[in-house]
Amino acid sequence: MKATWSGMIQVGLVALPIRLYAATEEHPVHLQEIHVADGSRVEHRRVCKAENREIPYEQVGRGYALPDGRVVPLTEEDLARLPLPTKRTVDVLGFVPFEDIDPISFGRPYYAAPGPGADRPYTLLVEALARTGNVAVSKIALRSRERLALLRPRHGILILQTLLWQDELRDPGDLAPSTPVTDRELELAEVLIRELAGINVGEVHDEYAHALEQLVDAKITGGELVEPAEPAPSLDLLAALEESVRAAEREHERPAARPRP
Repeated sequence: MKATWSGMIQVGLVALPIRLYAATEEHPVHLQEIHVADGSRVEHRRVCKAENREIPYEQVGRGYALPDGRVVPLTEEDLARLPLPTKRTVDVLGFVPFEDIDPISFGRPYYAAPGPGADRPYTLLVEALARTGNVAVSKIALRSRERLALLRPRHGILILQTLLWQDELRDPGDLAPSTPVTDRELELAEVLIRELAGINVGEVHDEYAHALEQLVDAKITGGELVEPAEPAPSLDLLAALEESVRAAEREHERPAARPRP
């Protein structure tokens, strides 16, 4: 893997070099943009407003817009001189229990691997975090902006997980319902949760690409698609919970299928 960032983790007076590597990769299905009238593909072009002409990508730069409308050009060399301590340092601000971090603020994860000569202090930090159950709340500059992040141990390696800033989290307002539930409904819901406890997330697969292939095939051949039935709202909540619990219990009692020889 190619490192996306290199620098130091600073914990008090201890500094150890690390390299960051993207820990995930998405596999999106890309749909082409087309002109609805004739089905031809749509192109996006870079046009200079002042000259009213298309320009090549290598002539595209970046700039900072001022309130008066002016734009100050910024080169990669300018950004490299940004006077920001976290540009090359993961600045550990403190330690908190992992459960104190609300998952709604989780951003992108990176593998934080040790740099040259950092194996011993790196291993010490990983094992200390694992033993205490704490994570290190930090700041780091990534992709031209400073981000809040946490360092946590996973399978003997540090994960740097970027976090959203508090002002990036939206207030839900009055979205939460205020309708009360009965003790019996709550009891059955808890039983249902226990009956359905445990799932191997690694065995769950994305079905979107397969469904898209079926749709495209039907469009080409003129065939018909069999759409899955949409569940109806449970108007009788108590009856629906009771039947759900019975179905879950039957599923647990069913013998596991024997593997084929």
